[in-house]
Parts: sequence; C-alpha cells; structure tokens
Amino acid sequence: MSGKNSTDMRTPLAKVRGLGSAREGTGHFWRQRLTAIANIPLTLFFVGFLIALNGAGYAEVRAALANPFVGLMLALVLISGLIHMRLGMQVIIEDYITSEGLKLATIVLNTFFTVAVGVASIFALLKLAFGG
Repeated sequence: MSGKNSTDMRTPLAKVRGLGSAREGTGHFWRQRLTAIANIPLTLFFVGFLIALNGAGYAEVRAALANPFVGLMLALVLISGLIHMRLGMQVIIEDYITSEGLKLATIVLNTFFTVAVGVASIFALLKLAFGG
C-alpha cells in the first residue's frame, strides 16, 4: 500500500506536529472505574462504622479509631474517594470548559484541592487515632 501504515489514523499534518492520541484516556477510564468499584465496600464499611458509633462519646470514637484496621480502612476510604473525585472533576472540566487557559487552571486547582483535603483529612484521622 504505497508504504503507508494502514493502522495510522492521523492526518499528515498531525503526524508532522506529533499530535494525536495522548494514550491517556483508557488509563483514566480504568482508574475511575477501579476507584468506583473500590468505593463500594469501602463506603459500606464507613457507613457501618458510623452506625456502630452513633451516639458514642469522644473517648469511644478515639478508641475505635486507634484500631489499626479501622484506621487503615478509613484512610483507604479517603484516598479512594478523593482520587475518584479528582478524576471525575477532571472529566467535567475537560468536557465543559472551552478556554484552554481556564481549563488548565481549573485542572491544577482541582488537583491542589484534592491534595489539600486529603492531607487535612489524613492528618485529622491520625491525630484522632493517636491522640492529641
């Protein structure tokens, strides 16, 4: 076929510019689906934990959080939920914000917000678990 690669779908101009698939979409899709699946049992654990501690005092909650299994599970709830949130917001930003500068700024702010909430939440969880 005249020396062309029959599987290359890019235009000649895109080939010259090096544009085309960033090969990021599939990985993003699977990360979002994986965190969604992980969030199901983690959220059920979290809701069950909240129901079990309904009406408990500060000392009882602190004692429950001092359990390494509970602390680890709650940290996983936070991490998985925050990653899922960031990925979902990134899709919304990319789909609905047309200005490239504003799109880049909001994606950066989305990531900073997620990290800030994650650090503050894990810090609070550790502080409650280890006392202070």
